[in-house]
Amino acid sequence: MLLELVVENYAVVDRLRIRFHAGLNLLTGETGSGKSIVVDALGLLFGGRASADMIRSGQDRARVSGIFTAPDLSGVDLAVEEGELLIEREILAGGKSRAFIGSRPAAAALLKELAPLLGDIHGQHEQQLLFSPEAQLRMLDQFAGSRDSVHELFANWTAVKKQLEELERGGQEKLRLLDLWNFQKREIESTAPKPGEDEALEQERRVLMSLERLQESAGAAFAALYDSPDSALTMVRAATKRLDDLARIDTSVAAIRETLEPAAIAIQEASYSLRDYLDKLEPNPMRLEQIEERLAALDKLKRKYGASLEEVIAFLEEVRLQIGAVENTGERMEALRKRQSELAVAFETAAARLTAARRKAAQELERQVVGELASLAMERSVFRIELTPAPWSQTGADAARFLVSANAGETPKPLEKVASGGELSRIALALKTCLAASGAGRTLVFDEVDAGVGGRAAEGIGRRLKQLAAADQVLCVTHLAQIAGFADHHYLVEKREAGGRTVATVEELDRAGRVREIGRMLSGEKLTSEALQQAERLIETGLAAVKR
Repeated sequence: MLLELVVENYAVVDRLRIRFHAGLNLLTGETGSGKSIVVDALGLLFGGRASADMIRSGQDRARVSGIFTAPDLSGVDLAVEEGELLIEREILAGGKSRAFIGSRPAAAALLKELAPLLGDIHGQHEQQLLFSPEAQLRMLDQFAGSRDSVHELFANWTAVKKQLEELERGGQEKLRLLDLWNFQKREIESTAPKPGEDEALEQERRVLMSLERLQESAGAAFAALYDSPDSALTMVRAATKRLDDLARIDTSVAAIRETLEPAAIAIQEASYSLRDYLDKLEPNPMRLEQIEERLAALDKLKRKYGASLEEVIAFLEEVRLQIGAVENTGERMEALRKRQSELAVAFETAAARLTAARRKAAQELERQVVGELASLAMERSVFRIELTPAPWSQTGADAARFLVSANAGETPKPLEKVASGGELSRIALALKTCLAASGAGRTLVFDEVDAGVGGRAAEGIGRRLKQLAAADQVLCVTHLAQIAGFADHHYLVEKREAGGRTVATVEELDRAGRVREIGRMLSGEKLTSEALQQAERLIETGLAAVKR
């Protein structure tokens, strides 16, 4: 329930603070006095669209705040103080808006999520939405309390269908590439390159092509170390023998002689290695030809598949993966087709259950709406809900249309083709009454629900609003005295000039003020005694309605 609404710098409002109460709260005033501003401001707290045009001229921001009795917020991390929830909305000059819940910043989307828990606003725009088949189906489902499983199943079925279509499109393209990938795979595998193989072959090739020079240099080195009469080994041995002779006379020379021993061993080992190296340096034209052919094959792969053999091998692995993916596509598609079929069966089953629930709910909603219309001076009206098969969607497999006959003997026709403005207002109220969660303690807002209505029908609307207000708080903007008489709390909205500017004010009326305002609504500019007497009677009628 809305306890308090504060509006600052909004449209022609300078600052308003309105305390609302349980029961039926009615706002009246001259046409253009700003009654709907209160409703629009409340709409901002319910997540409505904000615009810089709403800011009062000369101000840099507008602000709306409301205090509600806190609804059940289980699982929602919101600040609730002493059972009350504070919601604020600020509109900045640039058009942006900021929202606060319990003085903590919040997204406008969260306000929209909270709105159904707090209340519901019904104006002439919402009446026009009654013409939408989608809105009519939503209302039927709201009454039936079903749809969720169908929504999820359709979403899953659609997702699998999309995956399957993408695989089919991609599979056709990959099938066209499969021959190319298989050729590339065979070509690389037949050559079987190894990492670093080309570098090793290049080294071997250089050796075979420089064989004569290598033999000459290696032979000269071998002779210098070992094979010639004045080789290094011969010289070291000669020096060792001389030192042996010296050591017999002077033992201190023995240490010098010992340093030559490792040198002799090293020269000998190097000589043996050179000899083995020379033994291997034999001309091998066949091997050179094999190396040339192998390097040519490897170069061909590198020209086509990568700058190095490592890149060629990586390319081969990628090709193998692509081929494997194509080969597995068939299995994947088969699994998706099976899953799609399972989801289709599940959706059809759930949609059939939903259709049955809708048909049952439609009968009950028809009965309740007809009963409500009878209390709104439309006793002979017929209300029907037509359900027809529709393509699969997240709402199931049904389409709904509300059919109405406002006059006896006429065949029910689509709502938008037969309902006048006044009839549409009453049908909207009847539906809202049937769909409202009675006793939920929410705030039900009706903005000019009496449009196009008068006489007995107006009194019927007043009585129905009064009945609704017994369970939920009702805020209603009205132009009709017959409805105003049923108010539990009556507010007068006026425009006045202050400081050279127009400002809107809202005043809660006492009994005497109610009599004058309802009298004005009856008589117009000149307030007559007859109008005042009639106003008293209307208020007494409203009080009597409570007693009954």
